[in-house]
Amino acid sequence: MALSGLAPMRPMVRVAGAATLWQPGHMNLGIRTVDRTLVVTINRPERRNAIDGPTADDLHRTFAGFDADDTLDVAVLAGANGTFCAGADLHAIAEGNGNRVAGDLSEPAPLGCTRLELNKPVIAAVEGFAVAGGLELALWCDLRVAASDATFGVYCRRFGVPLIDGGTVRLPRLVGHSRAMDMILTGRSVSGSEAGAWGLANRVCEPGEALDEAIELATSLSALPQTCLRNDRRSCNEQWGLGLGAALANETRLGLDTLRSGESLAGAGRFAAGAGRGGTPAGAAERGEAQPKR
Repeated sequence: MALSGLAPMRPMVRVAGAATLWQPGHMNLGIRTVDRTLVVTINRPERRNAIDGPTADDLHRTFAGFDADDTLDVAVLAGANGTFCAGADLHAIAEGNGNRVAGDLSEPAPLGCTRLELNKPVIAAVEGFAVAGGLELALWCDLRVAASDATFGVYCRRFGVPLIDGGTVRLPRLVGHSRAMDMILTGRSVSGSEAGAWGLANRVCEPGEALDEAIELATSLSALPQTCLRNDRRSCNEQWGLGLGAALANETRLGLDTLRSGESLAGAGRFAAGAGRGGTPAGAAERGEAQPKR
């Protein structure tokens, strides 16, 4: 597959009202904030939000900026005009202006952000098609909120374009080897409802409501104590590459980090004072005073 280089690096500027980094000259992403949530919308509807080189660069810069921004806790990734993402832009590839595939994993991924290991969660809001590389973008996210009529699939199978943004790694981890092989080998479609039954989608909603549901979920995560949430998330992610003993040791190390932060003690004090009894959902006050360590 002949894929050309990314656009040259350009100076980065901060967008007013959005705590993230933006590359001038490209309008391929829509960015806004909702409280402590960053909402990123792929905005290439004429290509069903397929990702070309400049858009991949934007995604990498934006999510790296999100991870470094102390005013943001959670991000939501969506697509404009009722489509999540149709994968890499095959038109751009055919014209020799496609996404660069770097063998060095420290370099941006072909779709930009899928090699980033963030310290904070990202939620995919999936309407319409999340296929080929678009499926891989959704898999990169921590959670997926999908409309019941959404479509997931390895549609690149028919064109000989490989999964190279983590799809062959993350899909089996999420749905199991057998189901992953079914999707990867056949390229068949999986509906949002079926994705929910498989665990590929964490929440299934009515068509047109995925973004609102994802933002609501992000807001609920943001209300929780962040040091504990991020350390437990990190332990869950890192255990894949560790043996049992090493994974348990890592969990203990991160758990001790949380305990030393004072966040757990503050939470115990709130519980003793009557907060959160009977499974009451967390509110803004549940965050506590301690801030996440970096």
